[in-house]
Amino acid sequence: MNEKSTYTPAAVYARVSSDRQDVDLSVAAQLRALRDYAERNGFVIVHEYVDEAESGRVADRPQFRKMIDEGSSNHAPFSVILVWKFSRFTRKREHAVAFKSMLRKKGIRVVSITEHADDTPTGKLMEAIIESVDEFYSENLAQEVVRGMREAASRGFWVAPHAPYGYQRVHVQDGAKKRPVLELNPPADAVVRRIFSMALSGTSILDITKALNGEGVSSPDGKRWMKTTVHRMLGNEAYAGTLVWGVGAKDNTPPVRVENAFPAIVSQREFTKVERMLRAKAPKVTHPRRTASPYLLSGILTCQSCGKALSAAEAKGGRYTYYVCHSLLKRGSGECATPRLNAKRFERLIVDQIRQHILTESNMRDLVRMVNEEMDSVIREQQERVETADAGLADIRRRMDRLWELVEKTDLTTEEILPRIRHHLENQERLEQAADEARSLLALRRANVQDVERIAAYAKEMSEFLMESELTETKSFIRSFVKEITIRPGKAVIHYTIPTPLDNDIDGADIAEVALSRRVMKSVTGGGPVRRIETDPGPA
Repeated sequence: MNEKSTYTPAAVYARVSSDRQDVDLSVAAQLRALRDYAERNGFVIVHEYVDEAESGRVADRPQFRKMIDEGSSNHAPFSVILVWKFSRFTRKREHAVAFKSMLRKKGIRVVSITEHADDTPTGKLMEAIIESVDEFYSENLAQEVVRGMREAASRGFWVAPHAPYGYQRVHVQDGAKKRPVLELNPPADAVVRRIFSMALSGTSILDITKALNGEGVSSPDGKRWMKTTVHRMLGNEAYAGTLVWGVGAKDNTPPVRVENAFPAIVSQREFTKVERMLRAKAPKVTHPRRTASPYLLSGILTCQSCGKALSAAEAKGGRYTYYVCHSLLKRGSGECATPRLNAKRFERLIVDQIRQHILTESNMRDLVRMVNEEMDSVIREQQERVETADAGLADIRRRMDRLWELVEKTDLTTEEILPRIRHHLENQERLEQAADEARSLLALRRANVQDVERIAAYAKEMSEFLMESELTETKSFIRSFVKEITIRPGKAVIHYTIPTPLDNDIDGADIAEVALSRRVMKSVTGGGPVRRIETDPGPA
């Protein structure tokens, strides 16, 4: 008894967050460890305080409050509080500081039996560090992951969840970790090289797409090739061996860019040349339907009599230009009944028809509404992608929190749960990439939503100076609305790409028949033969 009286009086405190904890987290397991520690280290337990199914983030726990109140009294029955881990005492740093300071004034220390922190200044610092670990992980884990991904990307590792078509992700050892890099993925890399070669030779994206589909080449998703897929690949700098990561970061941090990060499929010079070609064909520079011909209606005129195309040709030493059927150009007079058409007068006639049938205010409003409805559906789709990704990220954060709680509440070590942490981090990386892509597309689609009033006003202006604008712009505009014009003696039939409004003279039809006057069909009289000059005659 006298020997026992030399022992230091101690209280023990045990806590679990749920009444369904694993046996290693049970109150009984904690108490058993605390009693063994007290026996070995000269403590006599005078009171045991237990809270079950209570969160360590709140201070209003029944037994915890009772222990604090008794320890703060003038005649506290103990001088030490033993806990299994500091996280059992509290998981909030501000609570730890406040309650420990209060107890320290009464000469009472809080001791963790599994985390060493003595009563020296160094020990107190260590104790504070241990208590801050939980908050650090729970509040900064996402930021740390992003920083880690950024650092890995800056070193040339491919942190995105999917490799570009033509490459494959391969994990390599990086110290104690394995990180993904890109390697060529035959035979897909050869397909990419061929796409760039075709583009460099002047082949259009549409023709590249047709060629790949015609040969049965499998696309990145295993389906048919689309023009958008080819266009996106031609604009992806990864194929020149350049890694770009973090475009559109939420904190506006500039993206990481690393040249020669992995094997290139095309040279930087080739990629730059293709990029310039794409930029030159972009709608803001040159409409994609531009052709080499200097004439407004080249490529869309067809002779109804013989099925041949009409091409522009000069007469009388270049003073006049006509649209002439190929049968006449190749075989001479009498081969086709379709007359020559005075180019300027016929072009003016077609433009006037477009102004009457297409460029009406009501039609422009309807067109803009249709475009915006399509944009709205895309926007909704991207919003759903963002929401799905955010929900997945929230679930991963909850799972990660539970893993760190397991480390704190049990004898599990960080190394034992690392595989599960890596799995969650990989999923988090994939979801964050998907969310970033969806947000980028969402911003782009929203920017493309058009204002009805602005477009209607633009259409009105366009109808006024359509013939006075640059050839390329006028040509592009016409071909946006006219699919084909068939010619027969005395008549031209305009096939529109869209139905016309109901409030015009063709009652919503997509075909309009126009009478050709004698001035439009003026014949060549003297001045030598008709000389074909058009460089791009269109379909024959």
